[in-house]
Amino acid sequence: MKKLKIVIITGLSGSGKSIALAAFEDAGFYCVDNMPLQLLPKFLELPLKTDTDIKGLSFVMDLREKSFLTGYPGVFEELRQKGYWFDIVFLEAQQAVLIKRYSETRRTHPLAQDRPLVDSIREEKRLLEPLREIASTIIDTSEYNVHDLKSTIFKIAQQSVSTTVMRVEIISFGFKHGNPREADLIMDVRFLKNPFFIPELKPLDGRDGHVRDFVLSNPISQEFLGKFFELIDFLMPLYEKEGKAYLTIAVGCTGGRHRSVVMADAVYSHINRPGRPTYLTHRDVEIKS
Repeated sequence: MKKLKIVIITGLSGSGKSIALAAFEDAGFYCVDNMPLQLLPKFLELPLKTDTDIKGLSFVMDLREKSFLTGYPGVFEELRQKGYWFDIVFLEAQQAVLIKRYSETRRTHPLAQDRPLVDSIREEKRLLEPLREIASTIIDTSEYNVHDLKSTIFKIAQQSVSTTVMRVEIISFGFKHGNPREADLIMDVRFLKNPFFIPELKPLDGRDGHVRDFVLSNPISQEFLGKFFELIDFLMPLYEKEGKAYLTIAVGCTGGRHRSVVMADAVYSHINRPGRPTYLTHRDVEIKS
């Protein structure tokens, strides 16, 4: 199944999530209200037909499901690891507006027990704050009528469909042969122990298992990779959000045959996921001098 655009709609009760879902449906998205969190990964594995006109998938997920708050961090991270890329649209409204909206309907607040409505609204806002902080888009619907909100969400839906997935290229190279001009990020790994000075490893390159084991067995290598992966994971969504279509990450050592090759392979394995166009080039691996 092709990777469709995924949008999670969430936020405060009474902020207009149902209206937002209808707008995504009008934009050609397949929509599900109150999607159970644990069913989301299984749903995405269903063999939906790829020859339909479905532009993407949109799900409303919120506090109506009791396990949502405790479960969403793990489920969302699992999906990212599987190569799914999604936006979170968070809707909110001023307290007075939410109270007025509830007064005009027979619905009860999902946190309503024996507490006043205003306490339920405040508690929901507090509980959802961590989710709000990671949202791609936050919309205060206090001043929106139904038509305004649908129009705003419809535009967001169209923009999300037109956004292309950023292509990433990983390049290993040797500083002695010059820096790659196309690189957006350059990482120097010449601080690692060099297999070049091991007689039996010198004629080999970083694609060989013996060289790879030598480089990766160094605890410094493992610590570096952990920190570098963390930086990459932080930067990539930011570059993509800004509309960057291509990202080139270059990893260099002295000659471009040993350490940089091993590390570039590791970076490629970390980034390469279904739905993420990722390419690997060992620029100088065949240069012997």
